[in-house]
Amino acid sequence: MNYRHAFHAGNFADVVKHALLVEIVEYLKRKEKPFRVIDTHAGIGRYDLSADEARRTGEYLEGIDALLSSPAATAPELADYIRLATGEGVDAYPGSPLIARRLLRRQDRLSVYELHPADAERLAGLFAGDVQVKTFALDGWLALNAHLPPKEKRGLVLIDPPFEEVNEIERIADRLAAAHRRWPGGIYAIWYPIKRRADRDRLHAELAQTEIPNICAAEFMREPFATDVDRLVGTGLAVVNPPYTFAEKATRIMAILEQPLGKSGRASAQVVAITAERP
Repeated sequence: MNYRHAFHAGNFADVVKHALLVEIVEYLKRKEKPFRVIDTHAGIGRYDLSADEARRTGEYLEGIDALLSSPAATAPELADYIRLATGEGVDAYPGSPLIARRLLRRQDRLSVYELHPADAERLAGLFAGDVQVKTFALDGWLALNAHLPPKEKRGLVLIDPPFEEVNEIERIADRLAAAHRRWPGGIYAIWYPIKRRADRDRLHAELAQTEIPNICAAEFMREPFATDVDRLVGTGLAVVNPPYTFAEKATRIMAILEQPLGKSGRASAQVVAITAERP
């Protein structure tokens, strides 16, 4: 799956991912101690929904636009996300790094990584002069080896790969295991597309085989698994060391999103445990 994000910005997967991201970052803010958010595959940070890429697919129409035109847009559980998603101006949608940045307090920091040269340049321009943000034109996977743990010793690593490599699932599990050995106390959130049931199940199995404790997955299905075609039917966020409030809040948020983001009333959502907490 080639997931060039300019074509998919603001789609249903973005809405779910970003609404859950807000909950995790807000949880970190419950303590006064500073934290760091690390975004390993940051993209360009802000997307123009009037651009040719977004208009060509029109995916945002069934994502953020569908949410904003529905009663769900007034749900208190989505208030922070809605404020951030609509706060960048007309036809602009924020990516994960910009959402994270808008949530930071003065003592918190953000590190963002993007390998593609042109995208990295745009990302650096977006955050130019911002002393709370460091941008790196680097492979985010390599950054996990060199830059963990952060000096704050608290925070979140968001891993949002493009799923362009055939061995992406195995690579996620291997790199996550290595990162967790360096920083076992961090929160890790791994986004993944859901197309084929076998691939989803393989990712869960690979994550379980890392033997990292306390991994859960929040999954939103806009429609049931397809048997005759290969298309994006759902989105998932696997979370290591999830906040103790995460399962309850994710369940509630995804239930609210079922009506505006589902197809023909067939949406469903669940939070499942991939590995148990350490006894």
